[in-house]
This record gives sequence, structure tokens and C-alpha cells, in this order.
Amino acid sequence: MAGQARKAVQAGAGYVTVLIGAQDACVGSEKEMTPVTAFRRNIDAAFDVLRPTGARVYVASIPDIKRLWRVGKANGWAPVFWGIGHICQSMLANPKSTAKKDEARRDRVRERVMDYNEQLGQACESYGPACHYDGGAVFSYPFTLKQVSGWDYFHPNADGQKALAKITFDAGFFADVEP
Repeated sequence: MAGQARKAVQAGAGYVTVLIGAQDACVGSEKEMTPVTAFRRNIDAAFDVLRPTGARVYVASIPDIKRLWRVGKANGWAPVFWGIGHICQSMLANPKSTAKKDEARRDRVRERVMDYNEQLGQACESYGPACHYDGGAVFSYPFTLKQVSGWDYFHPNADGQKALAKITFDAGFFADVEP
């Protein structure tokens, strides 16, 4: 992320949107998830690059990937694509399983995402008044499978992108400003 921040600085960006963390949780296994301390170090390193420029930063929370599992597990195709594509196996492995070990793993992955979101909020607060965190708006959004790509049943489709744009705009810097 610090590399991307340097590119934003080189481009003269005065406003930067940060949406990061899903790939830290969505890995091949629970053991491969980025530790929370390393995640925070990466965020802080990027913010340290941006801070001297005075750039305004908007930080979006990480979506609730356990919700993706909930809305997709009974679909005929989603679990197939998750398996074939090895998509977010930390959360989506054995999607139809109700075994305690799988339920516990999903809960731990969701907890990690929540921990990442907490770190995003704290890092934004440390950045100062030029940073705005969405307060968990993206995480809390009750998306449906109709807002997810039919290619991988993971990434947002056009409707999902439209919903994300509205959520982030509504929770953004100008959320309290009358139109």
C-alpha cells in the first residue's frame, strides 16, 4: 500500500480513497491471513507517505465476507466457483459444511476482518482531520448475491459497484452537507 501511496503522491493526488484488506483475509487458508499488527503497519506506512502532502483520505471498511458465504452457500453455482477458483478459501472452503470446525473458522475469519476494520478506523483517526473512515458502512451493507459477479461469485458486479459507490458517497466527507 505504501507503494500505491507513493504513486498517488507522484501524481499529485489531493484526495485518496482507501479500500484495502479483503485480500489480507481472503487467502488460501486461515493461517495465511495477514496478522493484524502487520496489517496496521502497512496502513501506517502508507499514511506516513500521504500525510506530508496534506492529501485528504477516505477509508472504506472491508465488506463482511461471511455475508458472502451466507448469501452464496445455497446457490447452485457459487460454491462450485469458489472451489474451482480457490476463492477466499479462508472463509469459503467447504461452503456447505456445518461442522463446528468450519463454523469456528468462518467466525475467526470474520473476526479478523472486524479487527482490520478497527485498525483502519484507528489509523484514519491518527492521520487527523483530513481522513474520514466510513464507520463500518461497507462492512454493514446487506448486499445480495444479485450484486456479485456471476463469473466468480466474489467480486461486485455492476449493481454491486453502484451500491458501493452510493454507500461510500453517503458515508464520505460530505455526508453531513446538504445537497
